[in-house]
Amino acid sequence: MSGKTVFEYRQVDDVVWGTYTGGTIRFGTIVAKVAPDASLDMRYQHVNDTGVLCTGQCHSRAEVLPDGRIRLHESWRWTSGRNGAGESIVEELR
Repeated sequence: MSGKTVFEYRQVDDVVWGTYTGGTIRFGTIVAKVAPDASLDMRYQHVNDTGVLCTGQCHSRAEVLPDGRIRLHESWRWTSGRNGAGESIVEELR
């Protein structure tokens, strides 16, 4: 994923789902459960620009910015297709 990856999220009650594309991602999906502390327990999968199917899991904490947008602080790790783990910040666009 890169700075050119765009995510679209939806939420009903304590279930969040979404899709993402762009950068090195041809198409991806996310499903998450909202925890009692309002964090997100997420699973993701995508096909990248070289045709590799990758999956992973992520723990996200939401921050509401002064202008009302949401910023997600994420800790993630790959479960197939790639190796490694890391941290990312995903910020809502206007």
